[in-house]
Amino acid sequence: MSMHWKVIEDNTQRTLDMGSEPLTIGRALGNSLQVQDTLVSREHSRIEWRGEDLWVVDLGSSNGTRVNGSRVDRQQLRLGDEVAVGSVRLILEGQTDGDRAAGLGTVIEDVSSQGGDLAVFARLTRELARETDLGPLLRQIVDSAIALVGSERGFLMLADKDQAVAQGDEAGSSDPTKWQVHVARNFNQEDIPVPRTRVSMGIMGKVIEEGSALLTVDAGQDERLINMASVEDLRLRSVLCVPIPGEARIRGLIYLDNRMQMGAFEARDLELAGLFAAQASVAIRTARLITRLREQNQRLEVSRKAIESLNEQLGRKVRDREGELAVARKELGRERGRHDHSGIIGSSDAMKKVFDQLERIMDSELPVMIIGESGTGKELIARAICRNSPRKKGSFVSENCAALPDSLLESELFGHVRGAFTGAYKNKRGLLEQAHGGTLFLDEVGDMSPEMQKKILRVLQEGEVRLVGSDKVLKVDVRILAASNRDLEAMVSEGSFREDLYYRLAVLRVDLPPLRERGDDIPLLAESLLGRASREAGLPAPGLPHEVLAALARHNWPGNVRELENEMRRLVVLAQGVARLDDLSSGILRNSGTPHLTGSLESTQDAGDIKLAVADLERRSIESALTQAKGNKSQAARALGISRFALQRKLEKYGIPAQK
Repeated sequence: MSMHWKVIEDNTQRTLDMGSEPLTIGRALGNSLQVQDTLVSREHSRIEWRGEDLWVVDLGSSNGTRVNGSRVDRQQLRLGDEVAVGSVRLILEGQTDGDRAAGLGTVIEDVSSQGGDLAVFARLTRELARETDLGPLLRQIVDSAIALVGSERGFLMLADKDQAVAQGDEAGSSDPTKWQVHVARNFNQEDIPVPRTRVSMGIMGKVIEEGSALLTVDAGQDERLINMASVEDLRLRSVLCVPIPGEARIRGLIYLDNRMQMGAFEARDLELAGLFAAQASVAIRTARLITRLREQNQRLEVSRKAIESLNEQLGRKVRDREGELAVARKELGRERGRHDHSGIIGSSDAMKKVFDQLERIMDSELPVMIIGESGTGKELIARAICRNSPRKKGSFVSENCAALPDSLLESELFGHVRGAFTGAYKNKRGLLEQAHGGTLFLDEVGDMSPEMQKKILRVLQEGEVRLVGSDKVLKVDVRILAASNRDLEAMVSEGSFREDLYYRLAVLRVDLPPLRERGDDIPLLAESLLGRASREAGLPAPGLPHEVLAALARHNWPGNVRELENEMRRLVVLAQGVARLDDLSSGILRNSGTPHLTGSLESTQDAGDIKLAVADLERRSIESALTQAKGNKSQAARALGISRFALQRKLEKYGIPAQK
């Protein structure tokens, strides 16, 4: 049976082995147990073996030595006796030789029962592997390290930068002031208050700087630590400090000490602590990764729920829009006939007439004259005719006759040979030759000179072309579609356009209405052009509320569809989320007045529910618009600034009967 002392000081407890050498107590630095207390003398008392008996001897101290509360000069000691020196109390206890860590109460309660240090080490590392929460893990590391080497206190320090390990910092800092004590515990698994003042920053800085562990059996006499004031201030004796390795540099430190006992740690303790620090590093890194994965999973779960909500909302909108489109397609299919007019948008009465004309002429190969203002989509109609004609597999070639002078226009249409004129470095095929077997679209034919009109007439009459600068004649088989924004019949009467050419080109004729006569088509056109503009710009398409569509419908559109297309491009850039009236160009706002709706809000001011008041105003406005339009839903929808389909839904909503 060997003996040890339970030392109680400042509400902390520690264990001090009673070896064969005397135990000296006092304030002087050379004592085995140094006590910084003004009631204690420099050489206060001594505890020593006399044969098989243990005695305490007072060394002439001023305030005396007490055993079990009584002041003594010398006294034989037995198990359970309490020796008081100043504020320090020493209780004599018995223990087996292998019971080194008894009473510490860590995850290892009986070290000797585990089969030695290696068995203890293996069990501690297994315990670390089970803990994945970083905070509890750090406390468990310190408690386990204290139990492993039998220290009085233990500290775990991490670099201050983003709490180092907790945020993934591997490098740390070589400046100890940039490090924080994250865990401070005693051997009873109790937190130590104000931990930063209880640890030697000098020893910690030395380990950080050198990157290697430090073991001292008597810090006060160690030459490596002689200039460190913290060693003397903290009355340090045995200290063991090991780095926690990281991928690049030190991740943290484990600091263990025993302030009462010299030689409390051995070389084997240093080795075990180093191995344990390596295992702690793996556990910390694993806990950090698991914490990060949990946070990512939480963010993903929040995002998933948000996406599900958005998808649900989008699904409802898509289903509503699909229903509207299905009805619109069915209606347009009945109105447009059997040919493909998918590139042409319109369901107004004016466009129905255009579709009727196209249905009758598309199967023919006769020349077609397309008359319409600038920007009404004459080339779009020409391409539709070609796409549905017997020549749909042939080439479609187009040229704007107003864009080139006669000399260049002749070269473009008929081609030329090398050397035909200055700059003709090689032979060039004309558009008429390129369109052989297909269709040639001549836009703005009313701007051709009389000389060029004569040459085009020859092609139509003879079916042959002569290259500029050559006598060679080529036979061509081309269907010509012509277009103009001018009154060609008036020009024929004035003599500025050849009558014979006009009748050759205008065998069939399509008249395109201006946009101001297609009010019902403006919402559909605006949505389509807005989508195209957003795709071209790579920007989201803004919404078009009723007030914006109403303003668009009231504008007279002198530039026709081309002007509307430019306006939609403007909205894509300027509008944010939903277009506002302020986003429209000044010309549209200036030329579009406020629609007049019969009725007043006065009759609804007494209503207690604003929704009912708004619904009543909307119902009466629809009835008034239908009355003014004599039951024509298209005209009523245009006056209200909504689509015909939207008007039909509101008629069903309010139960308004159709007017005849």
